[in-house]
Amino acid sequence: MPIPTAGKPQQQPQPEIRARLRPPPKMTDVAKRAGVSAMTVSRALKVDGTVSPETRARILQAVEELGYVLDQTAGTLSSKRSGFVAALIPSLNNSNFSDTVRGIERALEESGLQLLLGATDYVRVKEERLVEAMLRRRPEGIIATGSDHSPKVRRLLAAAGVPVVETWDLPDNPIDHVVGFSNAEAMAAMVRRLHEKGYREIGFIGGASPRDSRGADRLRGYGQAVAALGLPEGRAISFGEPPITMNHGGEAIRRMRQAWPEVDAVICVSDLSAFGALMECQRQGWPVPGRLAIAGFGDFEVARCCHPRITTVSVDSEGIGFGAGGLLWRSIEAARAGTRLPAETVRMPYAILERETT
Repeated sequence: MPIPTAGKPQQQPQPEIRARLRPPPKMTDVAKRAGVSAMTVSRALKVDGTVSPETRARILQAVEELGYVLDQTAGTLSSKRSGFVAALIPSLNNSNFSDTVRGIERALEESGLQLLLGATDYVRVKEERLVEAMLRRRPEGIIATGSDHSPKVRRLLAAAGVPVVETWDLPDNPIDHVVGFSNAEAMAAMVRRLHEKGYREIGFIGGASPRDSRGADRLRGYGQAVAALGLPEGRAISFGEPPITMNHGGEAIRRMRQAWPEVDAVICVSDLSAFGALMECQRQGWPVPGRLAIAGFGDFEVARCCHPRITTVSVDSEGIGFGAGGLLWRSIEAARAGTRLPAETVRMPYAILERETT
């Protein structure tokens, strides 16, 4: 026989309570509330549907009250128009790519297309997963950053049957359309400008991973220009995994000074690392540009606002996005009309902006 427990009364076991999700409202629910047929609701929610203004207003009020969202899956399968495009960028913490996305959105503003965004973090396997996931949702077009894709991604994009625009690069073998520039040429132009200003011991700071193909192109452009000018070669520090940060620049400039104390100018793979290098020089008491000139790449806001302001390569990031978005929209319009827009390559300009650090 059980012995009763002294003190607190025994608690009775409580029945398990499970939270149940309420099913989303259906078109039939909207029809019932508006007092019409489901077919009438379907016509009312189409842009060109033939429904009287009074009936449409009543249906839209029911939609608002119920929180109904039209399921376009069936329409997508029949019309092959999903109403969205996909864009892949390497990083979310890079203002250049944020500006590119803003340009894409501006170009598509009047198209009625929605933008689905994915960040690859410079990882090929992640890009493969994102491309596969996006293609399952049948986008009407895809914008990709760069051209250094895995063979699998190239096969997927080439076989997708939708327009593709590669950006921020000038590939030798583009998949379809291109809106970009040569990172190697832009970096070589910076080396030549510093040489014109009298610098002769020019170093380069970049990342340590081959995942950033555009960074690798900038290093290649630096090397080619230094060799062509007959300057000392090999003064390059590779440090940090992409995306490159300000902290990477600070550590890299210390390593540069230890390895080659005679270096009189350093070009960084991005303005973020250039800013980190500049801050470390100030901490160490190395005058910029008195002892060491610093240049960056990208014309980030931090390069324009710091003191001294950083010399850099300016690229129209938002213009790249706007050009890519416009080209993609024209290609989609052609596809909807049953034709194909011939592949285009749009070369974007870049400029050397000289500021106080050089």
